[in-house]
Amino acid sequence: MLGAIIGDIAGSRFEFNGFKSTRFELFDPACDYTDDSICTVAIADAVLNKKSYQDSLLEWCRKYPNPMGSYGNRFSAWIKSENPQPYGSFGNGSAMRVSAIGWLFEDEVETLRQAALSAIPTHNHPEGIKGAQAVALAIFRSRNGADKSEIIKETEQKFGYNLQLTCDEIRPAYCYSETCQDTVPQAITAFLESTCFEDAVRLAVSLGGDADTLTAITGSIAEAFYKEIPSVISKKALEYLPKDMKSVINQFYRSI
Repeated sequence: MLGAIIGDIAGSRFEFNGFKSTRFELFDPACDYTDDSICTVAIADAVLNKKSYQDSLLEWCRKYPNPMGSYGNRFSAWIKSENPQPYGSFGNGSAMRVSAIGWLFEDEVETLRQAALSAIPTHNHPEGIKGAQAVALAIFRSRNGADKSEIIKETEQKFGYNLQLTCDEIRPAYCYSETCQDTVPQAITAFLESTCFEDAVRLAVSLGGDADTLTAITGSIAEAFYKEIPSVISKKALEYLPKDMKSVINQFYRSI
């Protein structure tokens, strides 16, 4: 979970400028948490405290209505609606917020079911659901000891994503996209090519896409695979967050 939030914060200042290098300060005064962190906390809070995914998303997003980078237009309208309904999104928001589900359920079937349920309040398009499930399952497999070749094979077979390109092959033509189809496989590729948690975050940013979301997804899987995040990185990221978010994060780590 914290891997997703660290990725979000590190990528936040590059969200709209297509940065194409791994050479940057991981944290900067221009960084902040975005909607990715808020929604990640909301999904964790829902599972930990037995709330509906929709109610928790509405609660947290209404509490923090103006994050860095703002919410997407349709998601913002959903938050403000008196009767929020799914709107068929296949945006990458379903995938960036799902990380806690990959940790908090103990079998594949339930992990996939809960990932779908977490997407459906907003991202009920098949691609939106698929993106959430692919990320949750990669986290589930990683924390349970799968190697990268197993994750590649399963992700390609179950979800149809192409994971055969390298970051160097993706980077030149890749640009900003908010869809699961153009974010999830690229984020997974950055994780697959990485050598450690920090390297994964840097590779994800360097692709030059929707950096905060891309890197949140990569960071969420990298945390599960590499088993730990350097304490200096974790401590710095937590400095950006309000107390209520840190409270949910602490509850999450006590639960796993």
